Amino acid sequence: MRVLPRTWLTIDTDDVRHVPSNQGHPARSNPNPNLPQLSEQFKSGMKGFASWMRTHDYPLTLFVIADQCESEEFVRLMSTLCTEFGNRIQIGCHGLHHRSWSAWPKDVGAFSRDLSKSVSILEHHFPQHFKPWFRAPAGYIASWMIPVLVEHGFVVDSSINPSWLVSKKYGKGESWKTVQSTVKKSKIVERQWKTRFSLPTCGPAQHIMGLRWNAKRAWSRLEKPLSIKEIDFIENPNIELDTIYWHILDHARKDGTWIPPIRGL
Repeated sequence: MRVLPRTWLTIDTDDVRHVPSNQGHPARSNPNPNLPQLSEQFKSGMKGFASWMRTHDYPLTLFVIADQCESEEFVRLMSTLCTEFGNRIQIGCHGLHHRSWSAWPKDVGAFSRDLSKSVSILEHHFPQHFKPWFRAPAGYIASWMIPVLVEHGFVVDSSINPSWLVSKKYGKGESWKTVQSTVKKSKIVERQWKTRFSLPTCGPAQHIMGLRWNAKRAWSRLEKPLSIKEIDFIENPNIELDTIYWHILDHARKDGTWIPPIRGL
């Protein structure tokens, strides 16, 4: 049976304190200790996201940073989403902290410990919604990380941005192609991010001058999103999907009225 093209809708839950300029990168980060555990901007974004979810029936995968669960309010907000939208919400792993792993020296042990703790936290708080799906913080993924993901039972990775513009994210001597090659030799299904003309269209690209026109154009031509009944397609290596992502914080834009520029939504 021929499967019609589909789009996987995903969203990252990074808060203001998690952005690489503040956390996780050896050169770019300048930590601000005064940033709150849960920002007002994030809470506004969660409210806007929930409002948008009520306008359609499609499922969304949220990639959650496990340390956010240190906030009882965050867990409450997430649990409210899960209760209201039920099996339309899936939760993937976005790391324990927002550490840009491939920007640092290789450390299999530390990455393995972080994955173990992340999975434990997310399974504890969201047992009915957690999926063994991974997205590297800030898209910083390297080949050495793939076997560790396999060891911890992950079946899907969605970290590769196949664009020449972000080649530095893959570590010294690597590129998205070398990481992709490693994934293909493993049991993991890779769901790389949507590009257009080899330029990024996801996350910050939707808002950066010089990229946003192309990014919005790409999203306006996306195939129909996956339905709840088609969620299993994500783990099927024989089915091609377009994968896009944005951030909860985006929903705080325009006084909480921003919505993703997706055709039909």
